[in-house]
This record gives sequence, structure tokens and C-alpha cells, in this order.
Amino acid sequence: MIFKQVQVHGDNFSYIIADETTREAAVVDSSYNAGELIKFIETHNLTLKYIINTHGHSDHTAGNIELRSFFGAKVVAHKLSKIHHDLDVDEGEMLSVGKVTIKIIYTPGHTADSICLLVNNEKLLTGDTLFVGECGRTDLPSGNSKSMYESLFNKLLKLNDAIEVYPGHDYGFKPSSTIGTERKTNYTLRPRSLQDFIEFMSQP
Repeated sequence: MIFKQVQVHGDNFSYIIADETTREAAVVDSSYNAGELIKFIETHNLTLKYIINTHGHSDHTAGNIELRSFFGAKVVAHKLSKIHHDLDVDEGEMLSVGKVTIKIIYTPGHTADSICLLVNNEKLLTGDTLFVGECGRTDLPSGNSKSMYESLFNKLLKLNDAIEVYPGHDYGFKPSSTIGTERKTNYTLRPRSLQDFIEFMSQP
């Protein structure tokens, strides 16, 4: 598998996932990194199949139009997403680029259309749901602290500790982590009741 974390402008991460044999590829969260993504895809002779958005905020979708027009790839988003997209996805659905599998985990909380992507059951792309040392805010339109609690504690923290975490922003002290490390060190993931978590997320 080819896996590339891209950060050119600001603190937004984009990702390229590809099959080394078939050269099929997907971009996750095009952001402001379209130029670098195009360069990498062409340099490595990849065929872009999907442009996947973890949610609809413009800082994650900014390069969609450019990539779509350049490669003719399909834009993928959760079925509740209001951005222009070609393919709806929801909880448990699978996408593939060559033999690389991408499982959709529906993780509302930061937004109603937030998803995480489990790649080959070893790498988790978390968008703005989970960061290194933090979690996404819930006070923006369609954000919901109860949903975030369910997504973090009843979905992501149920995953294997060895799974690598790749967030949508460079907010932590390193660009990636693991579920196990976040479980131990991320203060937002300390054991709390739902009500305690809602109160915690409402603090200024």
C-alpha cells in the first residue's frame, strides 16, 4: 500500500491511499493541498478513483473541484453531506482502491456528516473527530456533544490499540498516533459519563 500524509498550506492534512500493483488511488480531504496532491499522483503514475471527504467543512473540501476536473474522480461523502458529491456512503460500507480496503465509520459530533476511514484495518483517518491529544469541537452548525461521545467512546475506542490514527489537522505534538496512545494520553478521552462529557465540551 502507498500511504502519504500531505501538508502544504496551513495545518490541514490531506492523504493519498493507493494500491502499489493496480495504481488505483484515493485522496482524503483535498483541503488546500491540491497542487501537491496532483504532483504526487502524476509522479507516481496513480489513477485517482475517489476524492473522499471526512466532512463538509470548506477547509477539507477546498481542492475537490480542481482534483475532480483534473482526474475525473468521484467525490465521496456521507449521505447527509450538503457538499456536491457523486457517491453517498454510510456506516459499515466499504470502498476499495485496488486491493486496499476503506471501511466507513460514521462518527457524527463535529458535524452531522462526519466519517472516519479505516484503511486495511490498520490506519484510521479521523478528520475532525479525533486529533492527536484532542477531539473535534462540537459548537459549530450540526455539531453535537452527545453524538461526539457516542462516536469517540462507543466506536473509535472500541478499535484495536495498535491501529494508527491520522487526523485532519496538525494540532498535536506529532502528526499521527495510535488508538492505544490516545486512550492513555488524550485528556478528552478520559472516562466520563455522557452528561460529564457534555458539560466538559461546553466549557469555554
